[in-house]
Amino acid sequence: MKDKEIEKLIKEEEKRQKSVINLIASENYVSDDVLKTLGSKLTNKYAEGYPGKRYYGGNKVIDKIENLCIKRALKAFKLSPEAWHVNVQPLSGSPANLAVYLALVPPGGPASAPRLRQGFDGQEGYGGQSKIMGMSLAHGGHLTHGHFVSASGKFWTQVPYGVDKETEVLNYKKIKELAIKEKPAIIVAGFTAYPRIIDFKKFREIADACGAYLMVDMSHFAGLVAGGVYPSPFVYADVVTTTIHKTLRGPRSAMIFSKIDEREIYKKIDKAVFPGLQGGPHMNQIAAVAVALKEAVSPAFKKYAKQVVKNAKVLAEELKKYGWRIISGGTDSHLILVDVWMDGKGITGSEAGDKLEKAGIIVNKNAIPFDTRKPFDPSGIRLGTAGETTRGAKEKDMKKIAGRINKILRT
Repeated sequence: MKDKEIEKLIKEEEKRQKSVINLIASENYVSDDVLKTLGSKLTNKYAEGYPGKRYYGGNKVIDKIENLCIKRALKAFKLSPEAWHVNVQPLSGSPANLAVYLALVPPGGPASAPRLRQGFDGQEGYGGQSKIMGMSLAHGGHLTHGHFVSASGKFWTQVPYGVDKETEVLNYKKIKELAIKEKPAIIVAGFTAYPRIIDFKKFREIADACGAYLMVDMSHFAGLVAGGVYPSPFVYADVVTTTIHKTLRGPRSAMIFSKIDEREIYKKIDKAVFPGLQGGPHMNQIAAVAVALKEAVSPAFKKYAKQVVKNAKVLAEELKKYGWRIISGGTDSHLILVDVWMDGKGITGSEAGDKLEKAGIIVNKNAIPFDTRKPFDPSGIRLGTAGETTRGAKEKDMKKIAGRINKILRT
């Protein structure tokens, strides 16, 4: 590179990545093919619009790339093109979720002050009555599931649901009662810090009981669905969103899957992505997604997905043996939430994260359900096994890692 300063920093980061044990649940390591595609000359092309309907010339090859990505997305999750539509243009997970809300839930102010608004489909609705029912951030949900600091909580009213205090798992009966009472326009099933399998059938029943759309944000577990070790949400959902860079092991990007039926919600979502939120798509990104999706249907990837879950279960059990409290008692996925504070008997999540990083183990501090501490200095840490499994880690390695974590945190 001619820019030696940036080249030096890239090399520093490469060295850092190689030298640490990475347990960040939302990170992974892409293949060389994905990296090459991201850095290709596809970066040079502007392609505002959709295949066959571009606003610029010279997009014949670009159309082929986007159509191939769409085809591979459907194949990766065993979906029929007659039953499902997929938009591969969202730049990341947050704008993907926002596009769904803009398309299906007319935006407005608080429920107490309804205002007539117009949605992206051209239809008018009382935006002030619009509610998003999503998992509370404090219990493992995501900012874009309606939290007040996010745009999703500023334009819509969140109806938060959480986990049971005793079991620390979702209580579907209580969620249903809340949904019937509040009547949200859309219910979001998904998480960033919930280690258990979601019962999508029960969420479908809840959505039907209150007349809501069911949206599943599978960003964290998409690779596990593709690998056949986590239930597919497509049987029950109206819309499924996902990022690509977590367990799916691709570039930073996102996709929106929409069920094709008489409601034609996929058309509304496409309009919300473009021209509603974005201009020209990043075609180098979309091509790299296509590469990752081809990798995700390989036998090697299925083997990888199984190992991710095996590793997480072992890591959780080993930490439990050392006396650390595992939220919900264990995990069904790649993700583990650990209570390191333990009512003052341990250390804070911030202290734990700092101590581990100094010793070369990277995690993130995280609130636990019903946390009594502040979000910036919470009671827990979140661990994930996707990245280290990509690097070849097996169960025996997880046992060693658990031992190291325990020793570091007890010192």
